[in-house]
Amino acid sequence: MHRYLYLPLIAATGLAAMTASAQTQHQHAGDAPACTGTGLTCSRVATPAFGRDGVLWLTWAAGGKVMVAHSDDLARNFSPPVAITKQSVRIDNGPDARPKIAVGADGQVAVTYAVFQDDKYNGRAYLSRSTDGGASFTEPAPITADTTSQRFETAAFGPGGDLFVAWLDKRDAAAARAEGKNYPGAALAYAWAGASEKSEPGATKIAEDQTCECCRLAVAFAGPRQPIVAFRNIFDGKTRDHAVVTFADPATPGPLYRVSNDEWKTNVCPHQGPSLAVAESTYHIAWFTNGQARRGVFYARSQDGGAHFSDPMPLGAGHRPERPFVLARGKQVWLTWKEFDGDKTSVVLLHSADAGANWGTPQLCAITRGGSDHPILVNDGDRVFLSWLTREEGYRLIPVGEPS
Repeated sequence: MHRYLYLPLIAATGLAAMTASAQTQHQHAGDAPACTGTGLTCSRVATPAFGRDGVLWLTWAAGGKVMVAHSDDLARNFSPPVAITKQSVRIDNGPDARPKIAVGADGQVAVTYAVFQDDKYNGRAYLSRSTDGGASFTEPAPITADTTSQRFETAAFGPGGDLFVAWLDKRDAAAARAEGKNYPGAALAYAWAGASEKSEPGATKIAEDQTCECCRLAVAFAGPRQPIVAFRNIFDGKTRDHAVVTFADPATPGPLYRVSNDEWKTNVCPHQGPSLAVAESTYHIAWFTNGQARRGVFYARSQDGGAHFSDPMPLGAGHRPERPFVLARGKQVWLTWKEFDGDKTSVVLLHSADAGANWGTPQLCAITRGGSDHPILVNDGDRVFLSWLTREEGYRLIPVGEPS
C-alpha cells in the first residue's frame, strides 16, 4: 500500500456569492430539499479551463441550464454567471457526461453540451461561443444536422486556433437496427469549425463503427490541425478496451491503435472514459478497467505516435480507485484519481519529472465525506491545479505543482 504525502488543502469558494442565500452547499441532486437554482451549489459537476491570460473559466449545469463564469484571481471571486441555455433543458449530466469548455489563444470561449431527446438516452449535442470575454454567448447550435443521437461531445482549440469537435454518433446504429442488423456501440465522428465560422460544421467518421457508446472522449494535439482522440473502443464486438487515433492531416484520421489488452468483455456501459495528454511527442494516457486481464486504474505512455504503449502501470492503494486524469507540460507529468475507503473519498496525486519514465510518491490532495465530482487537472501556463467540486466543501482550486 502506498504511503501518502499531504499537500496543503486550499479552498476557493468565491462562487458561493453567485447563488441565492437560500442555496447551501448541501443542496445538490439527491438531497432534501431539492436544489433547483442555477448556481454552482446546485451542480454536481464543474469543468474548468484556463485562458492564456491566466483567467479561469468554469462551466456547470444546474436548474436545467448550462452556466459559465470566470475568475481573474484563481477562483477567489467570479464574474456573474452567464446562462448558455435560455430555457430549461434536460441536460446530459450523467456519470461520464457534462458541459465542457475550451478557451482559444485569442480568448474565444467555446462551450459544448448535450441534451436528452427522449427516455432512451438519445442525445443532441450543441456548441456555443463567446468572442467578447464571456459577456455574451452565441445561440447554441447543433454540432450536426442529423437528429438521431450525439453524446459525449468534446471540443478543443488546436495550436492553429481552429476548433475541433468529436462526439459519439448513433445515426448508423439506428439505420442498421432498422434493417434488423446488429450494431454494437456507436460511430466516432468529428468536425472542424474555423475561428470565424458561424455555420454548422460538417460531420465525418474518425473510426469505423463499434466505439463504446457511453464513455467520455479525450482530445489532444500532435500539431496544428492534427488532433489525437482517445476513446473506449469495442473490439471483436464485445471487448471494451481503449484506443487512440492520430490525424495525419485535418481530414485524414490515422490508424486505430489499441492502448492495452485489458479484456473487459461486457455488454453494459462502463461510464468511464480515458484521459489523454501529449507533450514533447509523448502520449500519456490514464484509464479505468474492470477487465479479465487487469482491474483498476492504469497509466501508460507511447513515444511512437500511439503505435505502442508501455506496460500498464497500476494506480491506487486498493480503495476503489477510479476517474483518473493526466496532465503533461514538457517532461513534467501529473496524474490524479479518486479513491473511496467506505467512509471518505480521497483525491491522490502522482508526479513524474522525466516524461513518465519514473514516478514519485503518491500525495493526498483533498478529502470529502460527501458526494463529489471527478478530479480534473488544469494549468495556467505556469502552475498546475486540482479542480474539484464537492457537495460539502463546494468548489476548490488547489495548487499541486509548477512546470520546471
